[in-house]
Amino acid sequence: MNLPKAIEIHPEVRDALQAGSAVVALESTVVAHGLPHPKNLEAAERMEAGVRQEGAVPAMIGVLGGRVVVGLSPEGISVLAGDAGDADVAKVSSRDLSALVASGRPGATTVAATAFVAARVGIHVMATGGIGGVHRGGEASLDISADLAEIARTPVAVVCSGAKSILDLERTLEVLETSGVPVVGYRTDEFPAFYARGSGLRLEHQVDSADEAARLMTAGRDLGLPCGIVFCNRAPAESALDRSEVGSLIDAAIRAADESGIRGKAVTPFLLGHIGREGGGRVLEANLALLADNARVAARIAAAYASETAG
Repeated sequence: MNLPKAIEIHPEVRDALQAGSAVVALESTVVAHGLPHPKNLEAAERMEAGVRQEGAVPAMIGVLGGRVVVGLSPEGISVLAGDAGDADVAKVSSRDLSALVASGRPGATTVAATAFVAARVGIHVMATGGIGGVHRGGEASLDISADLAEIARTPVAVVCSGAKSILDLERTLEVLETSGVPVVGYRTDEFPAFYARGSGLRLEHQVDSADEAARLMTAGRDLGLPCGIVFCNRAPAESALDRSEVGSLIDAAIRAADESGIRGKAVTPFLLGHIGREGGGRVLEANLALLADNARVAARIAAAYASETAG
């Protein structure tokens, strides 16, 4: 595998890729910016354990010491989690990768940066909680996550619980449709709303198994489609929140953000943090549960795709 020196691959991940085994990329912003300490470390542990339980190799991606690391060690994850006393961990989208590598500053990758790096090293499936999307009021502000543009040009399957429920979900789906990105329900015909299992928005395509998902990926590859696929996996029923409850928490968080003058990249971490504090333990558990379940589903799809493309 001929890669630039700016990318470092963990030996276990490298061996799995060379053997054609299943590997799942994991984004690291959930560790640095998505959850409070020590729940962020628990999230990383549960996601990696979920991937391994399904027979795949986890590869959490981040930026450390002037290199993009594919397959962070426990020590590397701790740095991004703030255990090393470094609170200056950047939130890294695709556009930020070169700047972070050049500066040597630590950074946690978003869905966009994770998908870009995954494709660069030959990983076909990644897992996250929820993708970014069109922010509420985005028709005027043009505040649209780079996740959508990256997925549209990067052939990596993204397993998620829909988009983060703080976003304008209907407009997010419209942008994905315009960009030619297939949005496929995994055992559901409804777009999930992150903490809540449904949004009321119907999906045109559905798969009911990892094997079906892998065949869809293979068809896209054979057709030469340049984009990724969004596989939507609902939050586990036992931990999911009621949609109306989530709506009330989001409205309060948005008011708080407006009053505090929060803008740009800081909006999503602020809103999620506010919802987590106001919603208490149930919100945190819902988040942890969906992250772990998405990792397991991603591993099943990665294993099925590895089998589909073997030989």
